[in-house]
Amino acid sequence: MILKAASYHLEEILTLTQACAQAMIKLGIYQWNDKYPGKKRLEQDIKAEELYMYYEQKKIKGIIVLTEKMDDEYYPVSWLTPNQNNLYIHRLAVHPASWGIGIGQRLMSFAEEFASKQEFKSVRLDTFSQNQRNISFYEQRGYQRLEEIYFPKQSKFPFYCYELPLVAQRQDAKSNNT
Repeated sequence: MILKAASYHLEEILTLTQACAQAMIKLGIYQWNDKYPGKKRLEQDIKAEELYMYYEQKKIKGIIVLTEKMDDEYYPVSWLTPNQNNLYIHRLAVHPASWGIGIGQRLMSFAEEFASKQEFKSVRLDTFSQNQRNISFYEQRGYQRLEEIYFPKQSKFPFYCYELPLVAQRQDAKSNNT
C-alpha cells in the first residue's frame, strides 16, 4: 500500500535511499551519492507531507515525493504546458532488494492518478542522463524528454527533464464518456 511518510519513518527511508545510492554506484550510475538525498532533504519532504512510501510486509520498499513546487533549475526549461498547476516528482526510489517487481510502476501510477484527480495540467520530473533504465522507464510511460539541466553537487553529467501532459488525457476521457 502507498501511504504518506511520517517523521518516525525517516531512518528507514534514509537506509533505503543509501542502499539505492550504493547499488546505482556499483552499476556505474552516479546519480545519487552520500550527500544526496540527505537526511535534511528527506526530513523536509516528510514535514511538507510530500513524501509517500510503498509499504509492504512491514517494510518500506519504495518512496516518491510529489510536490507543486517548481525547483529553480526548472524555470529555463521550455515545458509543454504553462508553469502553473503542475505536479513534480522527485526522489523516486525502490530498495534494490525489490527492483524489477513493479514497485516503481505502482508508485508512478499512484503519482499520475493523484495528479489527474487533483486536475494538475501535467506531471514533470527529471532523471539522470546516464541512467538508461530510468530513461526507458519514463519514456515507456509516455513522458516526453525536453531539455537538460545540471545539478553540480550531484554530477557533472546532465539530467533530462520530462513531462507528461494530463489535460489532453482528461479531454480524451471526457469525449469517450459522451
